[in-house]
Amino acid sequence: MHVSVVLFTADLRLHDHPPLRAALDASDAVVPFFVRDRAVTAAGFDPPNRRAFLADCLADLDASLRERGGRLVVRSGDLVEEVCRVVTEADADEIHMAAGQTAFAARREERLRRALEADGRRLFVHDTVTVAVPPGTVTPASADHFAVFTPYFRQWDRLVLRPVAPAPRRVRVSEHVAGEALPARGDVTGVSPALAAGGEGAARRRVAAYWRRGLDAYDDTRDALAADATSRFSPHLHFGTLSPVELVHRARRQGGPGADALVRQLAWRDFHRQVLAARPGAARADYRTKRDCWRTRRTAAADIEAWETGRTGYPVIDAAMRQLRHEGWMHNRARLLTASFLAKTLYVDWRIGAAHFLHWLVDGDVANNQLNWQWVAGTGTDTRPNRVLNPVTQAKRYDPDGAYVRRWVPELAGVGAPAVHEPWKLPGPDRAALDYPDPVVELSAGLYRFRQARERAR
Repeated sequence: MHVSVVLFTADLRLHDHPPLRAALDASDAVVPFFVRDRAVTAAGFDPPNRRAFLADCLADLDASLRERGGRLVVRSGDLVEEVCRVVTEADADEIHMAAGQTAFAARREERLRRALEADGRRLFVHDTVTVAVPPGTVTPASADHFAVFTPYFRQWDRLVLRPVAPAPRRVRVSEHVAGEALPARGDVTGVSPALAAGGEGAARRRVAAYWRRGLDAYDDTRDALAADATSRFSPHLHFGTLSPVELVHRARRQGGPGADALVRQLAWRDFHRQVLAARPGAARADYRTKRDCWRTRRTAAADIEAWETGRTGYPVIDAAMRQLRHEGWMHNRARLLTASFLAKTLYVDWRIGAAHFLHWLVDGDVANNQLNWQWVAGTGTDTRPNRVLNPVTQAKRYDPDGAYVRRWVPELAGVGAPAVHEPWKLPGPDRAALDYPDPVVELSAGLYRFRQARERAR
């Protein structure tokens, strides 16, 4: 009997899953397999929120496979060693998996390929599973990747994507391989209280609801902080419970400004992956250095703590940071504001903020997180590296009634707009009655410090 192993990584779904489809077409039976890779844990990339969401995803994937006559095999350890063991136990000829885009994924894939080929097995890597357009597919004439989004998007948007593969009706599995018990969300401590549910079922319900009630208005409402009108697809894209290829096809069929804006966001996600694939060091080092002498955790400890705990004295910043801890997620506009505040107003090393986000965000993703942080810090692909977002101006524009602030900063629940965005300007008795800190820095002072630092570094 011809057996194939389907190695799931960041593609925890059955709909539009090319590796699974290829394995089923080529084999008499498959082994759907997931490894809880100890290297991921050792690197600190499975904090509580993502570990809990992953548990949901694996449970949902196992249930969907069982509905089709299959099951998910889960093991813990070194991914290469565990795959080789399963291949031997199942006497599998080939292994199918999705391509990754990080340096870690590339090294792991190469290790796996060498180990399998040494044993006479074949590894098939499918490159349009976690992205719509793989890195290297579109490139400028004189470089290996695009450093500016707009010309990248022009080429990206002209491509014809592969067709969407339906979920299999039946999954034939090998019965010769055993796994360990599935992890459970309830066993994970330190999880954000309002962390959303994971899994392909939850993802597809989210898509269906958003298509009915949110997509058409997406371009108009996605920056409104209080409206909560973003898609919230990002955790599902990160864990692969949604297919970016399927989303692009659906949005293009729908048409209209909202659908077009969603497609552009999916392209932005692919853009960062092609940057990181070409420049893996950008996960830690400046993509375009400005020779900054950033303040560090040692030199800016109090300011960093205020930012992390939502006690900066700037209500929209504090609201966003508290949302992050409570939900394990943050509104996209709020991510821009909080990142700009830390990196430019406080002039703190962007890596400190990126690490904090990676700890809490359920959609914490190396390409998106690190390169978006660099974009805001002015060391990445932003063509205006010295722009500074004013949190008060932005709050009045994107939270004009103050509803977002009052939702997350209950100390200001009784303060109306626009004063809720500048509580330090309230009359003395009213200000004194609030259990809320003064600003950690005046915006003008922070702007001056940043500009002086960039000027000195030139």
